[in-house]
Amino acid sequence: MALVKPVVFQVVGYQNSGKTTFTTKLIKALKDRSLKTVTIKHHGHGGKPDAADQKDSSKHLSAGAIASIVEGDGRLLLQAENFQHSLEKQIELLKLFYPDVILIEGYKQENYPKLLLVRDKQDLILLETVKNVMAVVYWMEEMRDMITAKWSIPSFLIDDEAAIIWIAESIQRLEK
Repeated sequence: MALVKPVVFQVVGYQNSGKTTFTTKLIKALKDRSLKTVTIKHHGHGGKPDAADQKDSSKHLSAGAIASIVEGDGRLLLQAENFQHSLEKQIELLKLFYPDVILIEGYKQENYPKLLLVRDKQDLILLETVKNVMAVVYWMEEMRDMITAKWSIPSFLIDDEAAIIWIAESIQRLEK
């Protein structure tokens, strides 16, 4: 049931806040709801993200190609060099796959609906600077009262499966 305009949803937080683990669980929950999902991950650690250097596609890039696609048995891998396009351009590229949902891991300052992960009390500053936060996942039980006292948004402990369910259902509601 690919939509003309997919739902774009972000999972954000500082490094090591659990974004990738949460995103993986969310992808599975969306798949269980028959929603076709694609992802964009921001590599915010500086430098280029790792690529398999010994594969032909990487050799093509090393030789000067700006992009390389490898397809086999239904899997398509895309690697590109000097591809410094905006998040909007990356979203447009992924729309070619006719997804229902585009999950973005990172890009905190973009204005799409998002889940914010906070690992410690210092991370709570993100609730004042990040826009369009629909829910918060926190790591320490004592953070719950700090969050609910100041912000009226759903909040969940990191291991609470209800967070995955709530976000998946929210994405489904956004889709309609």
